[in-house]
Parts: sequence; C-alpha cells; structure tokens
Amino acid sequence: MKNRTPVLFTLVVVLLLLAPVFAAGTKEAAGPVTLTFVETMTSPSRTAQIEDLIAKYEALNPMVKINLVSPPYEQADNKLTLMLNSNQELDIVEVRDHTVKQFVNNKKLVDLTTYLAAWDEGDDLLPLTVTAANTVDNTPYLLPQFFFVKGLFVRTDVLAKYGFTTLPKTIDELYSMSKAITGKDRNQYGFGFRGKGSSFKISDILILSDVDNISVDNIYKTDDGRFAFSTPEARRAVAAYVDLYKHAVPADGVNWGFNEQVNAFISGSTPFLVQDPDTVGMVADALDPALYTVIPMPVGASGKTYLDYGFAGLGIPTTSKHPDLAWDFISFMVNAENNADFCKVYGPLPVHTSTYANDPYFSSGVYKSWETEMSDPDTYVFVKYPLDSPKYPGWAQVQEQTMQSLLLGNTTVDQAIKSWEDYWK
Repeated sequence: MKNRTPVLFTLVVVLLLLAPVFAAGTKEAAGPVTLTFVETMTSPSRTAQIEDLIAKYEALNPMVKINLVSPPYEQADNKLTLMLNSNQELDIVEVRDHTVKQFVNNKKLVDLTTYLAAWDEGDDLLPLTVTAANTVDNTPYLLPQFFFVKGLFVRTDVLAKYGFTTLPKTIDELYSMSKAITGKDRNQYGFGFRGKGSSFKISDILILSDVDNISVDNIYKTDDGRFAFSTPEARRAVAAYVDLYKHAVPADGVNWGFNEQVNAFISGSTPFLVQDPDTVGMVADALDPALYTVIPMPVGASGKTYLDYGFAGLGIPTTSKHPDLAWDFISFMVNAENNADFCKVYGPLPVHTSTYANDPYFSSGVYKSWETEMSDPDTYVFVKYPLDSPKYPGWAQVQEQTMQSLLLGNTTVDQAIKSWEDYWK
C-alpha cells in the first residue's frame, strides 16, 4: 500500500487556500482584491472627496482596496487614453462627454446594460442621466456622476442700485439691462463676458436660442439640415452679441476666461454671469447670499433656450479582471446619497430624480433654477454638441479666433459665419 500522507497534506493545503474564496461568496476572488481607478477631472479638493468615498467603501468591503490614480488635470485625458490604448489593467475610469466616443470606438469600455438593469437605483436616474449614459450607440458605457448646465448668476444688489427690481426672462431683456447698467466712467459694466477657454459654450447658447428649430442631436444644425448660424435669426443674434460686447463689457473682456468672469461678478463690476453650478461654491464663499441669486437661463426669440449638458461618469475598461467588483464600487459612489453629498461639495448637479424631490439643497435656493431647467423640457431644451465629429476638437480655437476678430471689428458678421460654415463642412 502506497503512503498517502503527501497527498492528504496537499489536499489540506489547497482547501485552506480556497477557504477565503468560499467565504467571500459573491466576491470574484480571494481578497484583498485591488481595483485601479483613474480619475480625470482632478483637483486637490475633489480628489480628497473621492478618497473619502473610497475609505468609506473599503470600510464596508475590507476585502477590496481601491488604488486611485490622479493625473494632473491638463494631462489626465491623454494619460487615460494612453493607459487604455496600451491595455493596462484598469478597473474603473472616469469618462467624459468628449472622450466616451473614442473609448467606445476603440472597444475599451464595457457595456453596462446588465448592471444598470439589475441596480435597485436604476429607475431613480434622471431622464437626462439615461440620455447621457447612452451617448454612444444608444448603449450605456458609463454611469454619469454629475452635470454641468448653464444658469444665470445675478447680483441683485447691483441691479437694485440702478433701479431694476425684476430679473430678465429673455435674452433681449438681459442685453438691454446690461447696457443700461453700464457706465464705463465709473467702471460699471453689465455682462460678465467669456472671451477665451471654450467661450463658445456661452456665446452659442445666447446666439442660437433665437433659432426655433435647432436639432437636439447637433446644436449647429437645424431640424431641416441647415447650418444653424446661417439662418436669418442667428445672423441677427450674432450681431446683437457683438453689440453687447461693445456696449456692456470691459474692453479686455475679449480675453477673459473663467477666473476673470467670476472675479468681476464677485466685485460687482459685471452683475450678470452665465456659468455652471460648480461656480456656486466660489461665489458663496465670497458673497453674502442676500447679494445674489441664480435664475434659469433667459429664453431667446424662439421662446426656448438650448442648453448643453456637460458631464462625466464612471466606466469599466474591457481589461478589468474584476468587472463585478468595479460595478459594485461605481454603484456605491453614484448611489443617491453619496452622489448628493459629493455634488454639494463639488458643485455640479446630481443625477438622481429623488435627490431633487427629497433634498431641499437641490430644490430651493440658488439650485432651484437648475431644477426648473431640468423639469421644463419644452422651454429648456437639452442639445448636444457634435462630440463625435473629427472637427469638434479644433472648434474651440477656430470659434475663439473668429469671434475675437469679429468683436474687435476686424471681421464682419457674414465673414465670421461663412468661416464657421466652411469649417464644419
């Protein structure tokens, strides 16, 4: 009879090694499992928020560790693209509205349909959240975390100083009030202009909201296929926008970026500011709440306002060896409670219907304006930029250069529109 001791010893060792797997139940592997998470909208305060959520998740799931990778903001999108293209083993990635298309085309993201269908909070997502999730091929390759939607910040104290007790409901009223307030000799202007750094995301809303039939799938086209800026309504609106700059904006407003806009609003030198909700924190830190408010974007001659919805969300790379655990973390980070808390500090709009219904923070005060925009789709029409066009990455610079030339009187309205139309052809 052969000696079975080595065989029995080996069996005992194998069983001991497998015990954590059996104990883990639904876990994908014996722990601890490390998931690599790459964020792209990095900032020190925001990264600290994510780290707090990671610590909270790890405390609830001691067999899982999250390795957070936070490249510098200016390099983050390119860094993630390189990591995905080199098939690095990643588990959770922050995908942005302008990067999701290329990642999907390169087959780098997992289809989340099954996960979302089984998620107990899937039915609580805003219609806009579902639309954003399905940006590419009508398939959810990411779960949006938040939205950036424009609102009109107003220094009510400055308006009262000049005799205005009502707020503008139309773009024409906004322009008229801005001009009436302006007095260059006293360094008082009306409108917080954006001259640089994706300035088109403000100018194009104000201009194209005069056009009645903008396509929701491409802000630069009408429903009948025309180039939107070439319509008579848009031509008049471009001229009106130039007139606003000449009569209600400091001369150096042509060079203003985000910081200059916000600083001018806080100082009171420009009481109207078109910006996203993440600006609320900066304004709230600097001003007494009695001095300002935020209202929905004024409507154009069409009776509507066309609103862009910038967003970012979380996806699972196809290289992940632990997609179920990755989804478990994603669904934890974006559940209604954590998403609301995250957005309160970070500033953008949360993605769950229940948040606006149950949390007074997002249904009152300055955030009430965004709830109004979310709940009235006939007036506040969400439209898309042509993110999947190869022309889109260069559009910001082309539009900025042409618009600056137009504002400075070196180009006519017709010449500017012609150059934009030629570019998109």
